[in-house]
Amino acid sequence: MNLSPEDRAIPGAVPADVPRADAILRAEKLEKNYATHAGPLPVLHGLDLQLVRGEMLALVGPSGCGKSTLLHLLAALDTPTSGAVYFENEELHAFSSAKLAEFRNRRIGFVWQRHHLLADFTAEENAAFPLLLRGLGMTQALAAAREGLEQVGLADRFRHRAAELSGGEQQRVAVARALSGQPCLLFADEPTGDLDEDTAESVFVLLRKLHAERRLTSVLATHNLSLAQSCDRVLRLERGQLLPSRPAAPRPALGGRGERTTG
Repeated sequence: MNLSPEDRAIPGAVPADVPRADAILRAEKLEKNYATHAGPLPVLHGLDLQLVRGEMLALVGPSGCGKSTLLHLLAALDTPTSGAVYFENEELHAFSSAKLAEFRNRRIGFVWQRHHLLADFTAEENAAFPLLLRGLGMTQALAAAREGLEQVGLADRFRHRAAELSGGEQQRVAVARALSGQPCLLFADEPTGDLDEDTAESVFVLLRKLHAERRLTSVLATHNLSLAQSCDRVLRLERGQLLPSRPAAPRPALGGRGERTTG
């Protein structure tokens, strides 16, 4: 979905005609401190955010500003010092351990900067892991994994070990793995940070394509402002707060050279 310039200018904003109750995920007054020898290190300061169902949000900011911390809190991979995260108006950290594990497995897809694939396992085996953890049989899990790998352009790499794939191919396997469980929320933490420029753009184009085809709600953390500007909304994390992003320099639309899908 596309937000108006007015909506883009408001930190954490959603379109005026979308009621708060319709936000698929929201954070309220998030605080996160880390314990250090010198005392608590504050990272997030009373941060508020609402995600509209179907939007693609980019988070930008310098290294160490807390982008990864925020993604982990939104994905229920970490707990806030105070404040709360709500999925469809249910507070995540009020969930039981079993319900929280089910939320992570069924609702969330997460792509890290470093793909975290198992080097000695094949592409299809790596992509099948979330389904195996869910209790799906090996045959069904591998079939679903192959379908996902086809979508990311790796139909000829099913049985290649992760260590035999290029960096761009490994990240595509990581994307297939994140989406194998048919989540509704996708989080990507610097998903192109370890890739060269052309491969990074092709992976970003792929994420956009899958976001639209699967009707995802997506949050991407990135240093690349020009790639971020192709998202529906861009927010900058600075001093623990979300601020309007500084505009990027004009650039051709992603995929303008034929939307490369290999890398």
